Amino acid sequence: MKVLVLSTKVPFVHGGAEELFDHLVRNLQLAGVEAEGMRLPFSWEPAEQLIDEMLIVRRLRLSNINRVIALKFPAYMVPWHDKVLWLLHQYRQAYDLLDAGQSNIPNNTRGAKILSAIRAGDALAFSEARHIYTNAPTTSQRLHHYNGFRSEVLRPPLNDPELFAGGESEGYILATGRVNAAKRQELLVRALRYAPKARLLVAGPPDTPADAEHLRRLAASEGVEGQVRLDLRFLPRSELARMVNGALAVAYLPFDEDSLGYCTMEAFRAAKPVITTTDSGGVLDIVRNGDTGLVATPTPESLGMAMATLCDDPTYAGKLGRAGQAAMDAERLDWPSTIHKLLG
Repeated sequence: MKVLVLSTKVPFVHGGAEELFDHLVRNLQLAGVEAEGMRLPFSWEPAEQLIDEMLIVRRLRLSNINRVIALKFPAYMVPWHDKVLWLLHQYRQAYDLLDAGQSNIPNNTRGAKILSAIRAGDALAFSEARHIYTNAPTTSQRLHHYNGFRSEVLRPPLNDPELFAGGESEGYILATGRVNAAKRQELLVRALRYAPKARLLVAGPPDTPADAEHLRRLAASEGVEGQVRLDLRFLPRSELARMVNGALAVAYLPFDEDSLGYCTMEAFRAAKPVITTTDSGGVLDIVRNGDTGLVATPTPESLGMAMATLCDDPTYAGKLGRAGQAAMDAERLDWPSTIHKLLG
């Protein structure tokens, strides 16, 4: 069987979706499948060009393959007779983020045409799919609510789980992943004023130089430069794992994210508790307050209290982390089972 994994790629941006793409192709190949990956350059700005982005995908001519596995908008719109979707999310600015007033689609006649084109294109693409899997219950709920399509949840496995073996805490709170406004690392920096004993390590690639500069300036203006270390670059997996294994806890505060998030999965594999917020979305499927981590309201004061709680009581932090590890084990996520479903 020849399988093409198809997704989109914003140039020079690397995050969880890109990691999933790479490991999906690799694990298909390890399973004996002839698999290749193709990522289409994509940009969500300006919104007026989104229709052009969709038309490019619809005009792609594929050959010499048996199955397409498509992951992201608008790559999943590719026409093919044997197409399986592993949906990470729709173009959310046309759905839930539009409802929340956080869309980049203009509120005018032109915007209405863009919105209509996206929803019509999605309806066609979803109807063409042999099967639709999603990465999380939240994604399935959105798909059914907005598009009327049912799907099956297929959570992505953790990549390289053997690297996250855990270890003795070195006392710092770690925030990994892409650095941008949606991941809200700035809330953690502001929270340090309310947790004077806490040490924070922010480690990951900024989406833009402005994102990095914002955190540096914020740490200075908040007077917490001595409590925070910013390691703002793409981290090799082995180096990332060493940071997770040495952390007291991992903080992950995305706004209304679809899935558990690799940051959460890596933390729990290493038996580290997770600090998150009440509006972080799919992360809350497994991070439960006082059980596997701490769930704060998205304010510096509340987050500072959560950070201080774990810093003051490392034994409690260890207990939460071990419960998180057990919860992750109970999910029974592995690549062989995942590949079997996607090829079924």
